Amino acid sequence: MNDQNLVKMSEIDKSFAGNRVLQNVNFSVQAGEVHALMGENGAGKSTLIKVLTGIHSRDGGTITVKGKDVIFSHPKEAEKQGIVVIHQELNIIPHLTVTENMFLGKELSIGKTGILRKREMQTQTLESLKRLGVENIPPNETAGNLSVGKQQMIEIARAISTNAEMIIMDEPTAALTDREITSLFKVIESLRKQGVSIVYISHRMEEIFQICDRITVLRDGQYIGTKPIKETSFEAIVKMMVGRDLGERFPERSSVIGDTLLEVKDLARDEWFEGINFQVKEGEILGVAGLMGAGRTEIMETIFGAAKKSKGQVLLQGRPLDVTHPRDSIRAGIGFITEDRKDEGLVLNLSIRENVALTNLKAVSCGGWVSNARERDLVDDLIKKLHVRTTGRDQEVKSLSGGNQQKVVIAKWLGIEPRLLILDEPTRGVDVGAKKEIYHIMNQLTEQGVAIIMVSSELPEILGVSDRIMVIHEGKMAKVFKRGEADQEKIMHAATGGE
Repeated sequence: MNDQNLVKMSEIDKSFAGNRVLQNVNFSVQAGEVHALMGENGAGKSTLIKVLTGIHSRDGGTITVKGKDVIFSHPKEAEKQGIVVIHQELNIIPHLTVTENMFLGKELSIGKTGILRKREMQTQTLESLKRLGVENIPPNETAGNLSVGKQQMIEIARAISTNAEMIIMDEPTAALTDREITSLFKVIESLRKQGVSIVYISHRMEEIFQICDRITVLRDGQYIGTKPIKETSFEAIVKMMVGRDLGERFPERSSVIGDTLLEVKDLARDEWFEGINFQVKEGEILGVAGLMGAGRTEIMETIFGAAKKSKGQVLLQGRPLDVTHPRDSIRAGIGFITEDRKDEGLVLNLSIRENVALTNLKAVSCGGWVSNARERDLVDDLIKKLHVRTTGRDQEVKSLSGGNQQKVVIAKWLGIEPRLLILDEPTRGVDVGAKKEIYHIMNQLTEQGVAIIMVSSELPEILGVSDRIMVIHEGKMAKVFKRGEADQEKIMHAATGGE
């Protein structure tokens, strides 16, 4: 690895409306290294990257690229210097084809005629995807028809096709399958050997220690330190991030498991899944594992009433639960925290107060009118309980960090005092400190007799918090493990169709 800094940021300051979000931050990236940038949600990681690439102007400090001072006023200027960002929020245009997305703003044409060289662009698109090990995405397919994971692979392929010298990846594996993650890591290793630098932002510790050379940690907008991966540990990084020892990664389970609350019998949905049979008891956490596309989310959507079943029965405390719409489930005391908080879990342009009130109108109303006092008390109580980092209940949700947005989604459903809570990827894009807070909330709910179904693609999480684990393979139940019976290898074996 070359010792020369490709990019160096020194004593960077940034404030918004008098609120200082970066203070004397230092960050440097060497040529051909994979450098992790970590910190709790709201630590300043995204702001630092936006300052680097010209989305935000800096208030103080210097930035050099290959030894020369730079001031970018637009991401396009950074891209010309070889710095490309793959954002956590996808920039795919859903109504355009895969090829059109790949070449957006840099279309190939015949001379000055404006006639596009479509076949050549399709060929280059296929080659870029092939470099990622992806060969099942047709270049003329409409991007919006593809899964989130495949859309993410298009974003990554587009960045790689620019011949960038440094690629910044913000939570690149959050929506990828295990196979896609393996392919991505191979590409990262290949790029490293070619001298390309990778800035890797992720909350998945296992990935950081698997592929990164160095790690820089921010906390509360300040630079804490930079360490070679080989000279640090999971515990040391967590302490740098949160300023204290976090203790055990997964809190001990202490709830008493009661009677069966929900029973699913022979549930099916055309083309998605069939023959689903399981129970979840009061005070129990049922983990649901499986590969992306196995049908886990679709099963939960059907139980909640967001999709129509084609067969089967759902019982709540022994009585048939007939739901034709999510509001029927909400009335029955069932909450559903979706995996897609941006599009399905929140109204980003509304405040925290307004988002929480959407699912809690009954609790905050009096005589058919919303009571400002009730609304204020409920929202402030949930903000405090979930440790949401915010300037106040009226802050727009879109201005919160990803982890704090996730806490607002959880707050929406805690307000209804659920009997059953379905959590679909509840800690995706959430830092280790916030993850542990979410696990504690789950434990507190189960101690009150609430039943929880948790879908997760993170096997350590599934093993760490579940009382039982149900594995789904290609729309069918593959295996159910009791706590202590399973390990990562057994779950993956069942998830991939092994006997």
